Amino acid sequence: MANVKKQQRTGVIRDFDLKQPSAKIGLVVVNLLCVVVVLVSLFPIFWVIMAGFKDLREFMTSTAIFPESFDFSIYVHTWNQLNILRNYINSFYVIIGSILSALVINGLLAYGLAILKPRGYTIVSKLVMFSMLIPATISLVPLFMNITSLGMGGSFTPLWLAAGANAFFVILFRQFFESLPFSLIEASRIDGCSPGQTFFKIVMPLSKPIFLVVTIFAVNAAWSDFLLPFLVLRGTQLETVMVRLFTFSTQQTINEDDLMRAVVFSMIPPIVIFFVFQKWLTENIVTVGIKG
Repeated sequence: MANVKKQQRTGVIRDFDLKQPSAKIGLVVVNLLCVVVVLVSLFPIFWVIMAGFKDLREFMTSTAIFPESFDFSIYVHTWNQLNILRNYINSFYVIIGSILSALVINGLLAYGLAILKPRGYTIVSKLVMFSMLIPATISLVPLFMNITSLGMGGSFTPLWLAAGANAFFVILFRQFFESLPFSLIEASRIDGCSPGQTFFKIVMPLSKPIFLVVTIFAVNAAWSDFLLPFLVLRGTQLETVMVRLFTFSTQQTINEDDLMRAVVFSMIPPIVIFFVFQKWLTENIVTVGIKG
C-alpha cells in the first residue's frame, strides 16, 4: 500500500506551531468564536423560517422558536396568494440586465481611464470620484424626472442603465486594470488588435476575479433594490420581488404570518446565489503567463 503523505497545514498556524499548548488553546478559542459568530448570524434567518410555519394564532401567542407542526401547505398557500413566481422572473430579468450593464459599461469606462488614457481622462477620473460624494437619494428626483421625460417608465431599461453608471464599480475595475501586465496590452496592439478587441480578448480574461466581485455586488444590489424599481415599475406586471413584498404588506387583508412567509421567499434566491458563488469568491488568484 502506498504511503499517504500527511497534508501539512499552511497558513498563520502550522503543524509545527501546534506542538505548543498555547497555540492549540488559541486555535480552539478562535474556532469557538467563529462558531458563535456563525450561529448568531444564522439565527435571524432560522427564526424567520420557523415563524413562517406558524399560523396566525400561534404566531401572535407563542414565543417558542419551533412551531407546533411543520405544515408546508401554508407556505404553498402564501406562494399562490403572492403569485411570486412572476416577480421572481421579473427580478431575474433585472439582475441579468444589471450584470451586463455593470460589467460592460463600467468596465469599458475603467478600461479607458486605466489603460487607454485619452486626452482629458484625469478630469473624468475626478468627476467619477466626486460622484461618490453625492448621496443617491439626492440624485433620485432628477433621475426619475429624466426617466419620465424619456418615456422609459414601466420598463427594466432604467434599472439596467443605473447599474451601468456606478462609480464604485468603475473604481474597482480601474484599480484592477492598472495592476495588469502592460506588456500584454502592448503585445495585443502590436498584433493588430483594436482597443475593443484588447478589452474583450485580453483584459476581460485576465480580470475574472474583479468581474466576479462586481457581479456579486450587482446581483445583490439588483435583487435588494426597492426605491427606484418601486417608482418605475409599481402598478405594472413587471414588479420585482421587493416591490411586490411592499405592496403585499400594505394590503389590509394581509396577516403577519403571511408576511413572514413572503419574507422567506424573498431570502431564498440570495442564499442560493451565495452558495453558488462562494467557491469562486475564494479562488481570487490571477495567473498571468508570458511565453518567451
